Formats: sequence, structure tokens, C-alpha cells
Amino acid sequence: MSDRAPTVYIRLRKRVKRSRSEPILLKHVAQIIVDPPWEEKLRNLELARPQKKDGNYVLIDMMQIVGKLKQIMPHATIEHFGEPHTIVELQTQARPANVMLLVLVWILLFVGSGMAIMNFHTDVSMPLVHQKLYRMITGIRDEHPLVLQIPYSLGIGAGMILFFNRLFRKKFNEEPNPLEVEMFMYEESVHQYVVTDEYEKMQKQDGQRLDESRRDRP
Repeated sequence: MSDRAPTVYIRLRKRVKRSRSEPILLKHVAQIIVDPPWEEKLRNLELARPQKKDGNYVLIDMMQIVGKLKQIMPHATIEHFGEPHTIVELQTQARPANVMLLVLVWILLFVGSGMAIMNFHTDVSMPLVHQKLYRMITGIRDEHPLVLQIPYSLGIGAGMILFFNRLFRKKFNEEPNPLEVEMFMYEESVHQYVVTDEYEKMQKQDGQRLDESRRDRP
């Protein structure tokens, strides 16, 4: 390995998922470009080891990474791009899906959405609208104009499929649907909250260590 400390280029990932039982290495949270003699050592650099007290998230800050790198490469030049921190979501062993619970939730959502649509149609008097439209078109009064109601019902289902841009697991194009946009905005809000909360925890820990060091002084 060369004695000359090279330039290290680092781009942190925004969010990653790791097992709670495994240490967090630099290669898990960042993309690295460095001279080949140093690459393997840096990629396997341990940044943190999750503890029970860490909860579900661990924040890896760029300053923490710089401190680790300087311990093994004191004279290295570190070039950082992108995010200043990475959120590591700690995962435990996944449990098998409960089929009965899945079926129950599916039935509740199906019945609930159906009731919502029917209540909306009752509020706006949709059956009366169909009757009037049928009478205007044909001149015949019919209490149940199925020739309008059946295509209308099928159109609601087709419209929902087009609106959400998905049929089961198949997407019609790469454009995100409204639900995916809302989920993205929610995840962004959660991300900002977790970052703020983790920084506050780090500041409290730093303050506690400082107080302890002061008490230990003679």
C-alpha cells in the first residue's frame, strides 16, 4: 500500500436499510472513489454497531465519517458530494405474512370504498340524474336505466385504474400516481423529522460526555 494518502471522493446515500445484528460499514452508506490500494480497506471501515438503545434509526453524519477516515489516513484529502448524512433504518427478521389478517384488511377496504362511492352517489342523486339523461335521450321514462348505469359503473373502475396508473403490479408508464406522490411526501417529512431528532440525541449525548469529563477533572 502506498504511503501517500490519496484523495477520497464520497457520496452519501440518503437512506439505507440494514439488519440490526450487523455492523454498519462505509460501503453500506456511501459510494467511494479512491486509489485501488485503499479501496477495500475504506469500503469495510466500520462506522457504527447498532445497539438496543438506538431504536429503529441510526444517523451517520459526514463529520463522523471524516473522523474515522482521519484515524487511518491522517493526511488524506476528503471530497464530499450530496447529502451530509445518511439515515440507517434498522430491520429485524421479517415475519411471515398473516393471510387471514391480509384478507380481513382487503375486505374492510373493499366494503369501505364501496360504501363511500354509494354514499356520494346518494348525496348527488346520481340515480335521478341517470333517469333524466335516459329520458332526454330516448324519450322513455325508466326507473332503472341499466344501459347507462352499467357502463357508468364499469367506467368508475376503469377510471380508478387509469388514475392510479396501476393494475395489480403492472404500471402503464413511469409517471407516479397520486398515491405514490403522497407517500413520497410523507417519507420526506419522516426523513426530516428523524434527522432532526437524531441530531438532538447526538447533542444531548455530547453534552452528557462533556459534563462527565468535567466532573472527572481534579
